[in-house]
Amino acid sequence: MSGIGRNYIKKGDSVVVISGKEKGKTGRVLHVLPKKQRAVVERVNFVKKHTKPSQKNQKGGIVEKEASLHVSNLLLYCTRCEKGSRIGFKTLENKAKVRYCERCNELIDKS
Repeated sequence: MSGIGRNYIKKGDSVVVISGKEKGKTGRVLHVLPKKQRAVVERVNFVKKHTKPSQKNQKGGIVEKEASLHVSNLLLYCTRCEKGSRIGFKTLENKAKVRYCERCNELIDKS
């Protein structure tokens, strides 16, 4: 497995889609699938899923839900720059490893 997406994008992060049919959209990460290097982003990449009637869904029918996107198509959204930005890692004096915006050096993981 390559290093793409490993610890770069986490649940709850705001991200920008940088390629594909959803390019330019922003949203919050709902799930991260690290082994598949994919993430599910809120209100982005909707697909129609055909479901059979079941106990949970009595009627069945067509349901719209978010599908996953590859993490290489996502950039973390920096609130200070107000843009998508690459991120880096640095170790603080208290030996905490944190992510930071490479554009403006703003810490993303405030601990």
